[in-house]
Amino acid sequence: MNQTKIIIKHALLITALIGGFFFLCKFFGLEDSPYLRFMNLFFVVFGVRRAIKTNIFRNNETQYTTNLGIGIQTSALAVIVSILGVIGYIELINPEFLSIMNSSFLIGGNLSLAEITFTLLIEGMASSVIGSFVIMQFYKNHDKKRVSTSKQPA
Repeated sequence: MNQTKIIIKHALLITALIGGFFFLCKFFGLEDSPYLRFMNLFFVVFGVRRAIKTNIFRNNETQYTTNLGIGIQTSALAVIVSILGVIGYIELINPEFLSIMNSSFLIGGNLSLAEITFTLLIEGMASSVIGSFVIMQFYKNHDKKRVSTSKQPA
């Protein structure tokens, strides 16, 4: 599978999980709970892990830097698409959500949409890089023998 397809597919998966979780929280009236935003990290780690694993086993790619790049690109794209979703949600569906985000302990203050977007971008990119490095610690030597033997003809 092409690496670009892997990145896009798993970034959209992450975005769908984050968006679905947000709307589930909204359904139960919990969209104002800032603690539930920490669940987004689990969705990012899950999607990045799947992207790296797909690249290892479908493309037989065992290069640390290549797989780290796949992880960072996947999560960065997911962060950008998710932020665009938040902007669309605030602009088109629920402008009052901006005040909910401002009252969050993670953001705090009276920030504009642009400032909140920048904050979410920095927060998302930091968790993307850290999450990708953490996942690569597991995959840096994991199953290299199995992948290398699968390259040999049967």
